[in-house]
Amino acid sequence: MSLLRIEKLEARHGLLVAVRDISLDVAQGETVALVGANGAGKTTLLRTLAGVHPVAGGRIVYDGKDISAVPADQRVAAGLALVPEGRRLFSTMTVEENLLVARSAKRTGRWTLETVLEAFPQLKPKLKAAAGTLSGGQQQATAIGRALMTNPRVLLLDEVSLGLSPLAVQGVYESLRTLMGKGTEHGTTVILVEQDLQRTFEVADRIVCMLEGRVVASGRSGEMTRDQVMAYYFGHRAPAAHEGAST
Repeated sequence: MSLLRIEKLEARHGLLVAVRDISLDVAQGETVALVGANGAGKTTLLRTLAGVHPVAGGRIVYDGKDISAVPADQRVAAGLALVPEGRRLFSTMTVEENLLVARSAKRTGRWTLETVLEAFPQLKPKLKAAAGTLSGGQQQATAIGRALMTNPRVLLLDEVSLGLSPLAVQGVYESLRTLMGKGTEHGTTVILVEQDLQRTFEVADRIVCMLEGRVVASGRSGEMTRDQVMAYYFGHRAPAAHEGAST
């Protein structure tokens, strides 16, 4: 059984349908990358899964339970955590305070302050620094670390490398490899939005291409090429009948 099942999901911004008729199964330990141009609905989909954007149609089933109407804080307590675009840290609080605030989820597991600092060693010398004074890469590491402190079963990552230097991106992804199970049942399940296709192919088990709020193609990363993904990205290729279905 899938850990997370999305069934004919729809989400709106007023009268605008941002996510339409999306069905997708995500297995425990799988890393799924959402790719598509700006406005494709990727961020809205993640926010809807996290409970910070309402479901307009369809449903979200997590661990066998329909959570479509469950509030965001209860989803965090159940094991879904979102790292939003822009990171959304408490800028005047220290790195340590930003990390420890996540303990309010009251979930136990492998992720503690100590294990997060092992995964993101670049944060150790910055623990007492205000989050607003950090570099972009350090802020992203703090945001991911804060989400991990909730001990999620599903981690939703929005625009991991946006605005970061190549060196910072490398550091963040090296740390992420410690939690991405790469298809094993023991790893954290990850759904990420990433514009860097090279990184996408390196870390994702499966790539889901979105266009105008719909899934237009989905396949294992080893079975898709960069050119194929780019064609879907810009809408240059009409999907076959089987494409866009849940896998």
